[in-house]
Amino acid sequence: MSAEACTQGLDTGFIELGAAKVAALGVVQGITELLPISSTAHMRIVPALLGWRDPGSAFSAAMQMAALAAVISYFWTDVRGFVFGSIAAVQRRDFKDWQYRFTTWIFLATLPLVVFGVLLSKTLNTCGSPLRSLWVIGAACIVMSVALALAEKYCTHRRTLDNVSLKDAMLVGLAQVGALIPGVSRSGSTLTAALFLDLKREEAARFSFLLGLPAIFLAGVKEFYELFKAGLSAEGWMILGVGLFVASISAFAAIWGLMRILERFSSWPFVVYRFLMGVFLLTAVWQGWLQ
Repeated sequence: MSAEACTQGLDTGFIELGAAKVAALGVVQGITELLPISSTAHMRIVPALLGWRDPGSAFSAAMQMAALAAVISYFWTDVRGFVFGSIAAVQRRDFKDWQYRFTTWIFLATLPLVVFGVLLSKTLNTCGSPLRSLWVIGAACIVMSVALALAEKYCTHRRTLDNVSLKDAMLVGLAQVGALIPGVSRSGSTLTAALFLDLKREEAARFSFLLGLPAIFLAGVKEFYELFKAGLSAEGWMILGVGLFVASISAFAAIWGLMRILERFSSWPFVVYRFLMGVFLLTAVWQGWLQ
């Protein structure tokens, strides 16, 4: 791995790719980051199929800021209501207010991910991390496909966000920890957990996105700090900025598409897609088509 692809131990392969290729990958990253199909898997598959180098875990982590912008924009009414509603509740000292309680639950549910993220940070973002191997990603895709299928088939999908509890939030928060394993997908793990709680499909997605806001923000800020501390070059920041801009637009479109699919149909298209992708990855590695 070249020096440019590894900055102070961080995998910054996106610099070698250049702005045009990073813009193309930004589209892929933005779409797959917020769909339950694993952005990490696609960030490994697409470059490999095109003969490009892996953009690196630092690129994927920094792209969290694009996802953050898209989620806040799409769910702005919810975000604004929870923020200002919570502030008003604190001023009234009304700690039984639902908006205040729900906001508090979101932050509490983020704690497991923070703890495990800190413990595994060196393994996750180091150059040549074994967790980014295609074997791991392929297996994770298949496991999550089966889990989502079970949630789709055996749960009632009748509950709404208005009657979730702290227990529900913590369970989805624990499921979010699984997203530290490449191929699991943060949106996929939290959506699956929310469906297991019998939430309506579109409400499960809404819950998943809102609960993920602190995690997405923290992951993005942490990676930006790590890149700054590692001395990422001006060229590197410029290339990353291009990817962020393109990914933000793509991520917003992905949320819109996901909500329409879940409102009108079900999550079965994602079940099938993830299973086939996992099988393809394992077969490709076994046959030596991809490394």
